[in-house]
Amino acid sequence: METLLDTVLPVGKPNWLKVKLPIGQKYTELRGLVDKYKLNTICASGSCPNMGECWGEGTATFMILGNICTRSCGFCGVKTGRPETVDWDEPEKVARSIKIMNIKHAVITSVDRDDLKDMGSIIWFETVQAIRRMNPQTTLETLIPDFQGIETIMDRIVAANPEVVSHNVETVRRLTREVRIQAKYDRSLSVLKYLKDKGIQRTKSGIMLGLGETEEEVLQTMQDLRNQNVDIVTIGQYLQPSKKHLPVKEYITPEQFEKYEKIGKEMGFRHVESGPLVRSSYHAEKHIL
Repeated sequence: METLLDTVLPVGKPNWLKVKLPIGQKYTELRGLVDKYKLNTICASGSCPNMGECWGEGTATFMILGNICTRSCGFCGVKTGRPETVDWDEPEKVARSIKIMNIKHAVITSVDRDDLKDMGSIIWFETVQAIRRMNPQTTLETLIPDFQGIETIMDRIVAANPEVVSHNVETVRRLTREVRIQAKYDRSLSVLKYLKDKGIQRTKSGIMLGLGETEEEVLQTMQDLRNQNVDIVTIGQYLQPSKKHLPVKEYITPEQFEKYEKIGKEMGFRHVESGPLVRSSYHAEKHIL
């Protein structure tokens, strides 16, 4: 039986995946602040291709709960292992970073912390609270793990009540076991449904393409998300972080991404971000509208 690791990486990236170096006064100012104060944004640490555009719009993404994950997903470049101890001062540090950078819209994400009884949810709640206190005009999106689907833990995110709560299904049902080893497709759907049922105004999810999925499977995944009343979907090209990770099986054309965007809008999504360079936080500041 062929697995994703048996496939061969296509030779050379197509022209549409080439990005210009970030420029502009706002980007330059924020880059200087990040370097000066040693601020931890996943935009910079993850070398996001959209960093210049997002920072120009006053949007940035911060990762909490350390940089070592308890899960070992085949697509993700974050280190796997025994995480560091929880930094209980982190909520204030993140809130202060947002204030220094004068961020209008912040996206908060984290590694999975299955090693913790609360799975990091207390730090999640306190981070949102600290940002609210120190930056009352800043809007928020939380890009959360699945928290193993435990409702009492997800309730802390509901109580924090950010403008947008996002949880990515990442790939189609058939490929989930190989791409997201410790995750479950239906559990992710149930997380999104629970959040919406509990009153979260905007729910969001993301899909990576190029891992061997078919068009029919992508459309079914989009429909599965709509069936959970998900408001926003992001669709982008998977790129291999290292040779140890799952290879790219196909580079999806811009025309195909445009097709998914059109169909997604017809399905009833409030926002559809679909393109080769789209990442979870792309145009995040527009998703609160």
